[in-house]
Amino acid sequence: MNSIRRLLDNEAPEQAYEPLVGGSEYADDEPIEADTQRFSWRDYSVFLLLGVAMLWAWNMFLAAAPYFQKRFDSSPSLLHTFQSAILSVSTFGNLGSMIVLTKLQANANYPKRIAVSLLLNALVFTLLALSTKFFVTVSAGVYFAFLMFMVLSASLATGLCQNGVFAYVSGFGREEYTQGIMTGQGIAGVLPAITQIISVLSVPKKQHTGNLPSESSTSAFAYFLTATLVSALTLVAFFYLLANTPSKHRLTHSTPDLSDSTASIRKPVPLTRLFKKLFWLAAALFLSFAITMFFPVFTAQITSVRNPATAPRLFQPATFIPLGFFFWNLGDLLGRTGPALPSLRLTHRPRLLFILAISRLAFIPLYMLCNIGGRGAAIRSDFFYLFIVQLFFGMSNGYLGSSCMMGFAEYVEPEELEAGGGFMSLCLVGGLTVGSFLSFAIASLT
Repeated sequence: MNSIRRLLDNEAPEQAYEPLVGGSEYADDEPIEADTQRFSWRDYSVFLLLGVAMLWAWNMFLAAAPYFQKRFDSSPSLLHTFQSAILSVSTFGNLGSMIVLTKLQANANYPKRIAVSLLLNALVFTLLALSTKFFVTVSAGVYFAFLMFMVLSASLATGLCQNGVFAYVSGFGREEYTQGIMTGQGIAGVLPAITQIISVLSVPKKQHTGNLPSESSTSAFAYFLTATLVSALTLVAFFYLLANTPSKHRLTHSTPDLSDSTASIRKPVPLTRLFKKLFWLAAALFLSFAITMFFPVFTAQITSVRNPATAPRLFQPATFIPLGFFFWNLGDLLGRTGPALPSLRLTHRPRLLFILAISRLAFIPLYMLCNIGGRGAAIRSDFFYLFIVQLFFGMSNGYLGSSCMMGFAEYVEPEELEAGGGFMSLCLVGGLTVGSFLSFAIASLT
């Protein structure tokens, strides 16, 4: 890490907005803490799985767009706005839960929050799976209300999981475990789309009419049930981690006894101070994720340029839409790995990251060139849509998000590190929330 810092410092031009010398990173002459725990692939695997479970629900709702289109086919207004509604309710619930949980830190039981979040997710997707077999004749409005309640419940579970996991992992003293969580989040975007494709291809082919997806209730049932199994598997793995004595020891030492009158009290860090120090990185993070929220609306509407009546099943709407989500999330996963390479890190160039975030607006007109709603494409190429638009848009999101979240530590004092992380997380979720509401305007164009 020190060698990387020296390399970046040598490459960075002089600027008023620059990393603090000896800030939150160790200098060459500073000792490394002697009580750092030995790395364990077992613990890493559990945190990787927790990262997957953390965002699995979010991506499941996005990749299930073909099934939801089928349920809302009788209501044109809901058919065109359900994706934006899912984004808005989810991000609003996630942001609200994070703000509340952040204020309830005095007696927080982080393992309990993690367990509750996994149980809640399992319940939500069990109900969604059952809804594909029962009450399938209810009106589109009733199902929409049910879906929004499920989305809100899943977003609260995500907030509990985010708050609990990142607090719990800090007690292990291993940066690798945090990286494992971030990698798991990237995997959570790729696997649900693959699961959706497999669940559709695994059932007998049904007749298509036009460009409307014809996903069967059986494939949707298997798809939602997979999310329940992921939550259950993660819960078992987490209980195994809790039962490990060293893990208990590390958690005990990472959480001070608040009943002890001698326990140190953290001084609050004004948000205005963090805003001044992290302006460019925070703004880049906020804008990048706000712009990102446009992609689910387009992806749920864009179909293959091939004739759905004669195209292979992979290029029919029920599978092509989750294929689009797969390519975007694959790009996001690849983008997250970029800042790990010293030559690709731009944390010392925060203004450049801000400019790159704004430049992502150029992807919106590129989407307009694709086959939106089966009305025809200006560029009749699935390769252009999947590899140029989706893959690179996702890659830019992963790269900018990881760069901003990794780089903020260079610009704050050691005692401001925890508050800075919370501030950046709020900027991220805030960008998602604003972008989700703006996506309604995009939905009207599709």
